[in-house]
Amino acid sequence: MEIEMQRIAPENWYATKRLDDDVTYICEPFIQEFYRCNMWHVRGRDRDMLVDSGMGVVSLREWVPLVTERDLVAVASHIHFDHIGCHHEFDCRAVHAAEADLMAHPTRANTLADLYVKDEIFDALPPEPYRSESYSVKAAPATRILEDGDVIDLGDRVYEVIHTPGHSPGGITLWEAKSGIMFSGDIIYDGPLIEDTYHSNIDDYIASMERLLDYPVRIVHGGHFPSFSGERYRQLIRQWLDAHGA
Repeated sequence: MEIEMQRIAPENWYATKRLDDDVTYICEPFIQEFYRCNMWHVRGRDRDMLVDSGMGVVSLREWVPLVTERDLVAVASHIHFDHIGCHHEFDCRAVHAAEADLMAHPTRANTLADLYVKDEIFDALPPEPYRSESYSVKAAPATRILEDGDVIDLGDRVYEVIHTPGHSPGGITLWEAKSGIMFSGDIIYDGPLIEDTYHSNIDDYIASMERLLDYPVRIVHGGHFPSFSGERYRQLIRQWLDAHGA
């Protein structure tokens, strides 16, 4: 007899944790760690920034008041389902040019939902009427198209956009030179990296890793798994490059 999974009330779906540097970690704790996107809220003087927005199975704006307090730019590190599910809820949406069309016209295939979204990725399910078999990402056309070298200016904080393709063609990393903070998306995190999606490219991945190695990073907030130090960052990149003969 099949046992129906527990469903979580919307008010309990998200968890938040305030970190140093006016950064707040937001996550969906009932999604298993490998599939669970890290969302990052950054407080600025003039506006705030949200890096990625989760699966979109519960409204982020409704249940995480932090993201509605001030003017905010929602940045997509890339367009896979677990990173842009709530982007449609925000008025200001930024994504790299290489994936702007995908964010405007998401499908289960081009966001990888058809490959990964199954009940098994959850420890408990989102509230009704969620169904894994009919899950899809809502269209969120970009209001700002990003290119390598652009900046996201929060008033007292400036993040440089580094185009880091490899995991996906429009993947970006955000770098704040003043603080040494990097938001790395899925190009580098402290866990198993994904190099074989339908639009991954190993040559691009190697070039991105080689480029990132020289940044004087203090702390990395990745797309998955816990944050880590600059020392660990350089160790992970060197190990990855060695393993790929680069």
